[in-house]
Order: sequence, then structure tokens, then C-alpha cells
Amino acid sequence: MKKNNFFFLKFILLFSFLCFFPEPLKAKEKILRIGAIPDQNQEILDKRFNLLSEELSKQLDIKVKYVPVVNYVAAVTAFRTNYLDLVWFGGLSGVQARLQTPNSIVIAQRDIDKEFKSVFITNKKLSIKRINNINNLKLLTKYRFTFGSENSTSGRLMPQYFLEIAGVKLTDFKGKTVGFSGSHDATIALVNSGAYDVGVLNKQVWDRNTKKSPNRVNNATVFFITPSYVDYHWLVQGNLDQRFRKGFSKELKEVILNFKPTNKNQKLILEMFNAKKFIEANSDQFKEIEFIARKLKKIR
Repeated sequence: MKKNNFFFLKFILLFSFLCFFPEPLKAKEKILRIGAIPDQNQEILDKRFNLLSEELSKQLDIKVKYVPVVNYVAAVTAFRTNYLDLVWFGGLSGVQARLQTPNSIVIAQRDIDKEFKSVFITNKKLSIKRINNINNLKLLTKYRFTFGSENSTSGRLMPQYFLEIAGVKLTDFKGKTVGFSGSHDATIALVNSGAYDVGVLNKQVWDRNTKKSPNRVNNATVFFITPSYVDYHWLVQGNLDQRFRKGFSKELKEVILNFKPTNKNQKLILEMFNAKKFIEANSDQFKEIEFIARKLKKIR
């Protein structure tokens, strides 16, 4: 009888352990964490990257999770510390992250990213004419001016570079200072409302708003479209083959490059990225971005 009681007690203890402490008995689930610089309203980003996560999970047969970050610096830090595995970076933030993360790899970009542009916009009440000559950017210095995020390529780095070509320093603007809105959508809102007279942002975001949300831009107009430069891209950690399976990084790249508009979900994802397709990319394309970033002391 005592022997039976002993085995019964062991059974109860084992059952209790399985009920209350199940995790240690399971193999730790492997999760591919993806992120993106918060260059637009979070609602837009959530919709885009959650749908992308679902599609990647389906194609790669693993769990994929989108992890939002609060700003550009947080995206770079999360990648550097290996908390994020795959990140949609701009040109500058991608260079910053890659230089801080050994063995990270540029794997893809959109078809539009090889020749990206920024757009300077003004509040319509200023009644100043659109320009085509970059040197005429100096006409803006008597107004209140805002960039987007401090670490944005299209909303700060390249526009500042083009302003310097025109002989304009940031202290030349009204108030001897400039603003930083934090995102492209915020720049539109500030200029459209008149809180700032002039701003600069990602042309793709401007075009999307003029087509889909014209009420958001009804008091703003284009002043100057910049020359083109390379910008957004996917950056991936270099250890994914070891963490997931042999050849995983190549699989991931191929999935992204093979998104097609004939597939319903992939078509929607491409539309959300304002792209017709993703194309090959590599780190050599961003040497000029790195050079300009060092010149403007955004990389030291």
C-alpha cells in the first residue's frame, strides 16, 4: 500500500510540473523578428509589416513577428544588439546599422530605391514659385524650415547635402535654426497647417498623400524635387543560417525578391511598399551615402 502511495505521489508531482511549468520541456521556438524605421504613421507601418510577417511566415514555414520601434536610433540599436533579425532601413540608418553589426548583409531594395528623391514643400500662403535649379534653394532661408527625422536619409541627410550645394547652412533659416518633425507624415502636417513654412520629405510619401489623402496636403505645394540617390533597403543579420537552418538567408532573400503582383497577398504588400517588385541590392551601392553622412557628421 505504501509503495502504491509513493508512485501515486510521484504521478501527482509530475502532472503538476507539466501543468504549471510547460515551457522548459518545450524546445525554444525560433522567431524571425523584423522591424522598420518609423518613417510614417504607425498605423500604416503596422498594417504593412504585419501583413508582410504573415506572408514570410507562410513562405518560410517559421514564426515571424513584427516589432515596432520608437525612432530611427532604436531601430539601429535593436539590430546592433541582435534583437531584430531583418530590418527595413533607409540609406543612412542602414549604413549606421551595418557599420555597427559585423557580417550583416544588404539583401534587397524596391525598384524605386535605386533612384529615390526628396521633395521640398511650402505652405501655399507663401506664394513662392516652384524651382528647377538647385541653387535657388537659398530662396527658402527667410522662412521657418523643418526636416523629418534627424536620422532620415530622404527627410534630412540628402536634403541637407543639397542645401549645402546651394550654399545654405542650417543657421541661415529664419530663427537661425531648423525643426525636426520626426517623420514624413508629420512634416506634411506641419507645413500644411502653417506651423512651419517649408519642409522636406520622401517624395514617395508625398505622392501617396496627394493621391490617397488630398485633404492632408491641400494647403501645401511642391517647391523643388531633388536629384536622385539610393535609399531604402533590407538589412539582415549574418548568423541566420546558424540560428534557423542551412541556406536560410538565401531562402529569405529569394522569397522577398520573388514577390509577384499575381499573388493576392504579395500584390497588396508591394502596393503598401509603393513598389512593383523588390530587386537585388548590395552594400557597395551605399558608399556615397556613407561619404555624405561622414561629411555631415552623421557617422563618425
